[in-house]
Amino acid sequence: MNLILFGPPAAGKGTQAKRLVVARNMVQLSTGDMLRAAIAAESELGLKVKDILASGGYVADEIVIALIRERLPEAEAAGGAIFDGFPRTVAQAEALDAMLAERGSQIDKVVRLNVDEAALIDRIETRFAEQGRSDDNPQVYKERLAKYNAETAPLLPFYAAQGKLAEVEGMGSMEEVAARIEAALA
Repeated sequence: MNLILFGPPAAGKGTQAKRLVVARNMVQLSTGDMLRAAIAAESELGLKVKDILASGGYVADEIVIALIRERLPEAEAAGGAIFDGFPRTVAQAEALDAMLAERGSQIDKVVRLNVDEAALIDRIETRFAEQGRSDDNPQVYKERLAKYNAETAPLLPFYAAQGKLAEVEGMGSMEEVAARIEAALA
């Protein structure tokens, strides 16, 4: 099974993806985690994307698509992928569909976490205080949220038209949200 966890920044996608990795033995493909690892390693890619991420910008499609393509064999061997933070645009979604089709696969389900914007700001402030991630300061978050609403939210009709979109209430405890996701996947 290949699934996409969809929702604005700080909606809990990463938390739920990690839970699904354990529960379903899938591979989490988080472009954000991959890019932050490249920055921490001070690789050539990390140096290229550091300022982009710190300012709340999106990394070029070619880079994130290449990162995903590189990790697909690992996901296939595990029995599926959880895409977290990818795709972010219709162009990326089309590229992902084509990549998977080349491999005889597809996206099976898109789970959208519906969350309250004020609660997201609280999450960001807490995460920034605890982890100090430069892409999580409140000002950068507002820019990321605006980009999400302008560029990523249009993916909803794209996946709804394919009959793959499941709406899940994303507010509540981690366990409550996890139970809702499991019900959507059943």
